[in-house]
Amino acid sequence: MAKGAFGAMSETGQMKLPEVLEIIRCHREDAVVVTTMGSACEWQQFEPHPKDLVYIPSSMGQGPPLGLGIALAQPAQRVIVVNGDGCLLMNLGTLVTISAQAPKNFTLINIENGLYEVTGGQATAAAAAKRKGQTPVVFTELARGSGFGEIHEFENIETWRDGVGVMHHEGPVFINLKVAPSAEKLRARSPGPALQRAQKLRETLCRTPDPSV
Repeated sequence: MAKGAFGAMSETGQMKLPEVLEIIRCHREDAVVVTTMGSACEWQQFEPHPKDLVYIPSSMGQGPPLGLGIALAQPAQRVIVVNGDGCLLMNLGTLVTISAQAPKNFTLINIENGLYEVTGGQATAAAAAKRKGQTPVVFTELARGSGFGEIHEFENIETWRDGVGVMHHEGPVFINLKVAPSAEKLRARSPGPALQRAQKLRETLCRTPDPSV
């Protein structure tokens, strides 16, 4: 049973990170879930799943290409990458690579809060506070311009709960979730030796039967 639970809407009217992750967890089905940075910190509050990859330690921006590699190697396996907006900005080229490869089993969820939370809460270059005219970058438009066809955005917890099934649509799927900054400082803490965890996931995937065979 997860420690987290659906919470109330934040004072800003935005969703809270733990509650959006709880919805992903409850509706993942048999998907591999790769989490990075702030999402990886919060994901560790849930009971571990054999198809989890808490990608800590990591380089910012490398979660989506890692998930893409898994999706291409395991075409019958749904892969969901939960990535932060700061991480995505570190590797925008990955959007073009994903759409070019066009894996039907791949979903990229972008958690947008406008901050680099695990490095001190600095505003990203895409946030309104850093933009001339206070107009934030629109991540769904970045995805669309990069070639994604299946694009969704949610900023209300009820609509996200009702619409979460889109993460199992034929991919590649891009989902943008607008969330409030975390109330507590997030720290990127590894749940154990990275090599052992990667090997364990590999063994799990090797044992998973291919339904097409």
